[in-house]
Amino acid sequence: LQEATFSYLDSDGEVKTTTLSDLTNGKKAVLFAVPGAFTPTCSQKHVPGFVEKSGELRAKGVDTIACISVNDAFVMKACNGTFTKAIGVELDLSDKPVGLGVRSRRYALLAEDGVVKLFNLEEGGAFTFRTSST
Repeated sequence: LQEATFSYLDSDGEVKTTTLSDLTNGKKAVLFAVPGAFTPTCSQKHVPGFVEKSGELRAKGVDTIACISVNDAFVMKACNGTFTKAIGVELDLSDKPVGLGVRSRRYALLAEDGVVKLFNLEEGGAFTFRTSST
């Protein structure tokens, strides 16, 4: 995986940063992406699916579970699509009626020590939640 820096909110609501290396080096990590942080499919199906399966993932040795979203500053308090562009999963919604700009397609990946072992990319616009025995 190409190095990237991510912004996130800590438990006090402060914007912090971390790097892809911090999330994956020497670890088994699951990273998944959503096109919009509070869109119905993302917030009602996609994110809850990973929350529900987090115990199973940890039982399989997963150290890190992280959600990636490219959103506006009002929602995320940071906007950075560098990683999304680097792995080629941009979703350009600029021409849509509400002008959402460039987002991320839905995907989930499993990385071990910074190396991608499994990559599931959602095709089309339909939500599909897949798990693997890996």
